[in-house]
Amino acid sequence: MKKVILTFAFVLVANLGMAQTNEAFKKDVLKLIEVTGSAGQMKVAKDQILKMVPKEKHAAFLVEFEATMPALYDKMAEIYMQEYTQEDIKAILKFYETPIGKKMSEKAGIIAEKNMAAGQEWGMGLQGMMMKYMQ
Repeated sequence: MKKVILTFAFVLVANLGMAQTNEAFKKDVLKLIEVTGSAGQMKVAKDQILKMVPKEKHAAFLVEFEATMPALYDKMAEIYMQEYTQEDIKAILKFYETPIGKKMSEKAGIIAEKNMAAGQEWGMGLQGMMMKYMQ
């Protein structure tokens, strides 16, 4: 019986230690998501969606939209944590603390907006090409 209790206690302590490590890792990943300019990219997406919502409903929409962001960032953090180690994340964060890293972060929203416009333009041209081959 003593062995069972000791084993259970050991497993409990090990899980608690891993949970704290995972929380620190997740905190670093969430910081990375913030400094990489993902918030700027989400602003571009929000602005695009907002154009489709009647003006009188903007305030209510924005409240609901913002409420969804923590869950999205948590899911994004899980993806990063599957693909990178905590050491990788720390190294990437160091890069984003450099002048060029800060510039990348600042320009992320602008680049996302321009890329979206380029993609839409490309898609319109692609539709014409598809129509030619679908007939």
